[in-house]
Amino acid sequence: QLHLAESGGGLVQPGGSLRLSCVGEGFSLDYYVMTWFRQAPGKEREGVACSSNMDYSSHYVESVKGRFTISRDDSRRTVFLQMNDLAPEDTGAYYCAAASISVCEYSTGLYAQWGQGTQVPVSS
Repeated sequence: QLHLAESGGGLVQPGGSLRLSCVGEGFSLDYYVMTWFRQAPGKEREGVACSSNMDYSSHYVESVKGRFTISRDDSRRTVFLQMNDLAPEDTGAYYCAAASISVCEYSTGLYAQWGQGTQVPVSS
């Protein structure tokens, strides 16, 4: 059974950092584009960072560029999201997802595999 499991969330103060992890269980990540999404309270889920399995390039939405870094270790079936200089607007549930596509895209309908999410509240 294919499964993604996130970890690493928790309460953090503005300006702080967190590192999220996502482990693929039951499948190899080599064949998938891996993306981190987040969903703020009362808002739609949005993609924030994506890692291509074709050329291992990374893509970010404008609001997180320079602060977030996505990386992957396919040998460990793990994707990471390093988040620095966090702000209250980064608050939300963070999900990792896998898609059998060839380039990074943020349409949620393309992603067949989702984790259960990890909460990241940013507050003083």
